[in-house]
Amino acid sequence: MAKKKRVDSEPDSQLNNQLQNEPSCVNGSNSDDKTHKKKKKKKHMEEKSIELKERPTVSIALPGSIIHNAQTLELATRLAGQIARAATIFRIEEIVVFDNKISSPGDSSFTLPDSSEENETGSAFLIRILNYLETPQYLRRTLCPWHNSLKLAGMLPPLDAPHHLRKHEWGTYREGVILKEAAAESGLSLADVGLNKNVVIDQVLEPGTRVTVAMGTNRQLDDKPRQVVSSSKPREEAGAYWGYKVRYAANISSVFQSCPYQGGYDHLIGTSEHGLFFKSSELTLPPFRHLLIAFGGLAGLEECFEEDKNLKGKKPSDVFHSYLNVCPNQGSRTIRTEEAVFISLQYFQEPIDRALQNV
Repeated sequence: MAKKKRVDSEPDSQLNNQLQNEPSCVNGSNSDDKTHKKKKKKKHMEEKSIELKERPTVSIALPGSIIHNAQTLELATRLAGQIARAATIFRIEEIVVFDNKISSPGDSSFTLPDSSEENETGSAFLIRILNYLETPQYLRRTLCPWHNSLKLAGMLPPLDAPHHLRKHEWGTYREGVILKEAAAESGLSLADVGLNKNVVIDQVLEPGTRVTVAMGTNRQLDDKPRQVVSSSKPREEAGAYWGYKVRYAANISSVFQSCPYQGGYDHLIGTSEHGLFFKSSELTLPPFRHLLIAFGGLAGLEECFEEDKNLKGKKPSDVFHSYLNVCPNQGSRTIRTEEAVFISLQYFQEPIDRALQNV
């Protein structure tokens, strides 16, 4: 499966530069007061700088084996589309797709129609669709090479996320892809950002690399180089949701151990019909930097733990800080994972908002 490459630049250090360039305290009878005020101001700016760089994130994890429950390619594609829509609606920053042991060797791959030889595992199929939907439409031809798994992806409703800008729309930031040709005069890279004209960026990067470009407010598409920034900058500076990242984990223990965030996930939530129940209005979550909500497959998280050798002898309640049943008294014997994602993310909205107020 083709992987999208993405370049993130270092976070903006403007606030830190302001702190370093603060004028020294002047002499006079009020110097102590001024020193105190200056220290207070410096502390406030440092706190603001940290806040800009470290906005809390919410991730979800689910098994790729849920694809095996779909009888046709169309149903499998729609299932993946539901996951992508839920993640976007509830502003999820990361989707982790993990593998768990398959009951029989014949179930190890999802069979595509027309006797295709391009069969792939449920996890690979789910990841491919999730990445395709997250990619802005004008970049898909370049970043999402044709695969039989994408045959019906065009019928899915678009995510319509803030970074999926139309050609006539102007945004402070736009997603782009580096082109093979370079700028004639400067030799810098050109990027296709979905506008009528390609833009020059301030770096020389490998063609095919996905980048986030700071477009600014000047709508003149001249040859002035535009800055490549971190893909997290639109969220950190403007509070804009900028899509999700997709990560693969070989098993559920790798979901926790291979966390891309510094310090790992500081609060883990597992969802199960065997978990504890609290009303959403009564559930209190601690302040967090990186929250993970995990979902099980057909037999729940309990089976995922039983099949992971790294978690031998452990129960989900031993690992998760919160192990919850968000839909008690269900009328159906089972709640499908794609349904559980929507139900759970809505359930956690208020508790998450209350926890973030204390960060």
